[in-house]
Amino acid sequence: MDSIQLTRQEFEKYQKLILKLCGISVPDTKITLLSNRVRRRLRATNIESFQSYFDFLTSSSGKTELDGFLSAITTNETSFFRTQKHFDWLSTEFVDLQIARSKEVGSRRSIRIWSAACSTGEEPYSIALCLAENQHKLTSWKLEILGTDISEQALSQARAGLFATQTMDDIPLKLRTQYFQHDTAANAWKVKPALSEIVKFKRHNLMQPITEPAFDCIFIRNVLIYFNRASKETVIENLVKALAPRGFLVVGPSEGIFDMLGMLTKRSTFLYQKE
Repeated sequence: MDSIQLTRQEFEKYQKLILKLCGISVPDTKITLLSNRVRRRLRATNIESFQSYFDFLTSSSGKTELDGFLSAITTNETSFFRTQKHFDWLSTEFVDLQIARSKEVGSRRSIRIWSAACSTGEEPYSIALCLAENQHKLTSWKLEILGTDISEQALSQARAGLFATQTMDDIPLKLRTQYFQHDTAANAWKVKPALSEIVKFKRHNLMQPITEPAFDCIFIRNVLIYFNRASKETVIENLVKALAPRGFLVVGPSEGIFDMLGMLTKRSTFLYQKE
């Protein structure tokens, strides 16, 4: 079974299914990669063929397998403080701007940030670290960070807040010891309540509007590169609707969406603002 690949016809069926489910466009050159990833689910479900697994996925009884399938075929590459300049901006200019706005008549003393496609949680916890380090400026503020992903498996890891020691290299030792508890037996670091209490996670498909109060900032990085243009346009529309007035969208360098952001004001190469 390990040496068997999807036939071209089977591959095209899976391509269409993945696009329909989550907006991801699998290139024609990725037949081997997709074969390998689907094969994991064949083993997990004890289903013998790609066609039988496809039939199961698209049946009413296969709904419970969709999360396992999407977890297997999506890429969950992430790290703490990935693209440091984004977090430098968040820690300084963004926080100071929110404080300045709070002095306006009727303005609230709260910050809501959405980490879209957050994978196993490194990005939302990085955001939480930025806000936690500004607590001296944000005393009595309500801080809320939402991390979403389509993979419940990734979200389970994020909620656990337990990270292997080798993944912690990008966190300065001072922050690591202040905001994480070292688990010697597991050779891992556990997020302390100072961070976990301001971060929540939920499953969300970017192709659908999110049912949440508006956000002051949304991070969408290193995910839309896998979407085709029509899917990207749908996601962008959903994200812009979720932004509060004067809210910011932080984007990755390779998303291929810069010509789709005309409704926002460009503030830098990675930063767009809703007027």
